[in-house]
Amino acid sequence: MKKKLKIILLLVILIILYIYTIAIGYLPDNIVLFEGEDLQIPSIFGLLFNIESESKTLETSANTSNKISDKVGVTNMEVSLFNKLFIKEVEVSVLPKTKVIPVGNLAGVKLYTNGVLVVGMSEIQGMDNKLYKPYEKTGIEEGDTIISINSQTIHNTEDLIESVNESSGNEIKIDYVRDNQTLQCSMTPVKTSEEEYKLGLWVRDSAAGVGTVTFYEPKSGSFGALGHGIVDIDTEKLIDISSGEFVTTKILNVQKGEKGSPGKIQGTIENQKNIGVISKNTKFGIYGKVDNIDTLNLQNSEEMEVASRDEIHTGQATILSTLENGNTEKYNIEIVKIFKDNNYDNKSMQIKVTDERLLNKTGGIIQGMSGSPIVQDGKFIGAVTHVLVNNPEEGYAVFGDIMLKQLNLNN
Repeated sequence: MKKKLKIILLLVILIILYIYTIAIGYLPDNIVLFEGEDLQIPSIFGLLFNIESESKTLETSANTSNKISDKVGVTNMEVSLFNKLFIKEVEVSVLPKTKVIPVGNLAGVKLYTNGVLVVGMSEIQGMDNKLYKPYEKTGIEEGDTIISINSQTIHNTEDLIESVNESSGNEIKIDYVRDNQTLQCSMTPVKTSEEEYKLGLWVRDSAAGVGTVTFYEPKSGSFGALGHGIVDIDTEKLIDISSGEFVTTKILNVQKGEKGSPGKIQGTIENQKNIGVISKNTKFGIYGKVDNIDTLNLQNSEEMEVASRDEIHTGQATILSTLENGNTEKYNIEIVKIFKDNNYDNKSMQIKVTDERLLNKTGGIIQGMSGSPIVQDGKFIGAVTHVLVNNPEEGYAVFGDIMLKQLNLNN
């Protein structure tokens, strides 16, 4: 009996440790709030947040407000366990309230990677007709980003090819990035012709597509779009970018969505006008600066406040989308569910298309509509992000406050 009790007690202790480990693991390194917004961090017993404010320490547990967001600026928050064991320090940035202009225009995206992305591997045949795998047992994997060879920075595929050929078949040192960590390996290129050497790696240095511009912030001249990040089609990982271009798009075709088969907007970005530059590709959208504001056609657009989550409610709302060249329209939708405490992904709200005009044109939500801004009660509340494949009339949207915070994070 005593042995069983000890085992049960040990299991309980392990479960408690696991819960605390998970809770601590979810704590961010930095938090962005709007002026007047409560800082709410789901917590567990004993996890305390100490905030230095006006020469005194404010101590609290689970739901922390303490007027930390009454003043614009940066505050450090110390996290501890029972005020005894230091866990980490979290930077809290408080932003001034801002207004945006919901846009809804379709635009083209060109992204250039920070280094070259490994998207595949294959055997290569040498001049001796033997098959080789130079990458084998080096540790490098699909989804890794090569940033330098023999300490020479790699910007694109041309740089990679040049560096490999210059090796003349001698071993090279490769620096690559995986999950924000820089790693190194050695690899020996294989001679495949008189002047050519290869590694057996398939790489990519750019990506392109179309999506919807969500908002324009007049104060900073910045934009937000898509509501989700751009991932590589082969590795399904978020693309780490060095730069990007935002350009106008000419719609070629709108393919209607059906159950089990998502529709899409087909467009071309060839010979189009520049809108601006892209500086961020995040899981909550892409962001950058507008260079040519005339391309957004904002003459009749309305500047409005960004709604707080407490102001968003289930029921009717509208989205702005472009399905015909030069024609952005409002369509009715319904907010079905709201996941108020969700800060971890871009499925903040469940939505349903109710506008018969949109249903007749698209069947609901289709690819290319991601980023379509959502307005409710005269305020910007979020952007369309996903469609339910088995029911294209429904999908998900991200909160507007999340997108604005991403725009300002680390700027």
